[in-house]
Amino acid sequence: MRLVQRSALPGFNITMGFTVAYLSLIVLIPLSGLFIVTSDVSFAEFYKTLTSELVKRAFVVTFRDSFIAAVINAFFGLIVAWTLARYQFWGRRILDAMVDVPFALPTAVSGLALAQIYSDAKVGWIGPYLPFKVFGTEIGVTIALIFIGTPFVIRTLQPALKEVERELEEVSASLGATRWQTFWRVIFPAILPALIAGFTMAFARALGEYGSVLFIGRMIEGKTELVSGVIMRKLNEENGVVAASTVALAMLLVSFALLLLINGAQAWAQRRSGKQD
Repeated sequence: MRLVQRSALPGFNITMGFTVAYLSLIVLIPLSGLFIVTSDVSFAEFYKTLTSELVKRAFVVTFRDSFIAAVINAFFGLIVAWTLARYQFWGRRILDAMVDVPFALPTAVSGLALAQIYSDAKVGWIGPYLPFKVFGTEIGVTIALIFIGTPFVIRTLQPALKEVERELEEVSASLGATRWQTFWRVIFPAILPALIAGFTMAFARALGEYGSVLFIGRMIEGKTELVSGVIMRKLNEENGVVAASTVALAMLLVSFALLLLINGAQAWAQRRSGKQD
């Protein structure tokens, strides 16, 4: 007779049940509310709301500035992560702790700090001396999105960089490869899935930002207003819940489609790096 050894920890059925229940309460049920609220909206009304000039402009500004900020974070985040993961130097722990500051700060605090630095008034530290305007412009919006998205790329890349085997780099160098050839052909393919994951998280975080952009970008209609600002403005209008939910639903669907494409690219990069290994 064969005895089945039971684990001291909860099994699959219990943990799976808690997982489904938790995700349903936190994610599925709130999101389904958007579909319920907009269920009575006709296609003509849905199309009219989304094709208004202010809404279209908000979508363009949101996705364009979020993408630019995520690309900048991916490039410079890779450099910072490389420095923190590969080198030992005085003050490294301090720099490493600084990476998490945007995580800990409320977005209103970070937005206020950025506004004081880049304001073009006399109180601005840097803004009055720049050849271009930052406060109340898309440049300011992008800077705020870069600030809040930086930790996502760095914290995703650091473990990947530490896992790259140094022996592979030594073999590449022994075969006559230069440092750049070793990086592009050995290291970069190995960390590419993590880089795409960090880019995805920074991009997704930027799409939903409101607090920091409100202070430095001012959420000016038709100029620096993001989709989150449009939703808040419509909520404050009389009987604006349906219109706000319509914009939010469109944002949800477009964001989900884009993130699905990016996750597909990440899966492709993982398969490619696996084949190379």
